[in-house]
Amino acid sequence: MHKTLIVTNDFPPRPGGIQAFLHNMALRLDPDRVVVYASTWKHSAEGREATAAFDAEQPFQVVRDRTTMLLPTPRVTRRAVGLLREHGCESVWFGAAAPLGLMGPALRRAGARRIVATTHGHEAGWAQLPAARQLLRRIGEGTDTLTYLGEYTRSRIASAVTDRAAARMVQLPPGVDEKTFHPASGGDEIRARLGLSDRPVVVCVSRLVPRKGQDTLIEAMPRILAAVPDAVLLIVGGGPYEEDLRKLAVSTGVARSVVFTGAVPWSELPAHYGAGDVFAMPCRTRRGGLDVEGLGIVYLEASATGLPVVAGDSGGAPDAVLDGETGWVVRGGVPEEAADRIAALLQDADLRARMGERGRAWVEEKWRWDLLADRLRELL
Repeated sequence: MHKTLIVTNDFPPRPGGIQAFLHNMALRLDPDRVVVYASTWKHSAEGREATAAFDAEQPFQVVRDRTTMLLPTPRVTRRAVGLLREHGCESVWFGAAAPLGLMGPALRRAGARRIVATTHGHEAGWAQLPAARQLLRRIGEGTDTLTYLGEYTRSRIASAVTDRAAARMVQLPPGVDEKTFHPASGGDEIRARLGLSDRPVVVCVSRLVPRKGQDTLIEAMPRILAAVPDAVLLIVGGGPYEEDLRKLAVSTGVARSVVFTGAVPWSELPAHYGAGDVFAMPCRTRRGGLDVEGLGIVYLEASATGLPVVAGDSGGAPDAVLDGETGWVVRGGVPEEAADRIAALLQDADLRARMGERGRAWVEEKWRWDLLADRLRELL
């Protein structure tokens, strides 16, 4: 692999799925051949301390820009060019294609031989807006490869770039650490801690925002409880939608059957997946297609944990499910569909076991980090 400059806004300790994706990939590359150029997470004393501590622990060099959001301005472009030359990098990986990929031509002129730009859900949204489509087209022409998460995001982005750029697109989704997410991850301890040891548990692990569909699950609970009276919905995660969801649980009359954990430490996430019998996140598309699920790594983490999954049909979420094999895809925002699939799983232990085992095997076959890091190394 060429020595590589990673240019990104999405890097820990800033939390999030894209941040975890990039960090996990970077850790699997040769640390002597990686330099990360990233934005600053927070300017507060606490934020600076957390960032400095994180950077010091990394096996590769991390260079922080003074801004909290890198944009392809002349100053940032000059800094990226300077780092490329200073460290002798021959390849560049943009952690998110839009908008940082606009710096591609300048880095090419500075000596970059390979330029890879990774797309996520937001680039699929850009592809629907005329001005943003033109920027995506420029990014496609200025890079060697645009990566995509799944078929949904590929088709949207391919429609905005030239045929030549579309032909060079390569799938590079996030992976799953199958050694961290596994059936013996500690779910029994979480169930005991929360007083759920003897109850059928539907678990949803996600940030609490409207797109994710926790409200659909709450609205589905009366129908689920009619079939499985002692069922409980375990909502794991924090976010701006939490107060509305708590109010909805009360108004729907299911507050005693809904448990909110709030945000939990990353180290405890595998055990919280394992606390469930079924994983469900019936995500939906919002804002005319601009607010859409890029892939839904949570479904794969649940599969690795041995759970059957019920997914929404937003964007690329179905790419993370083998419908009818590892779980089911339902229409987002339709409580009745989610309720019927969840109740069927809660009532059939053999079906749960079959789907959970198939999901675990699928993760091991296709979604392991080491397989995906090999693909990235080839691109670089």
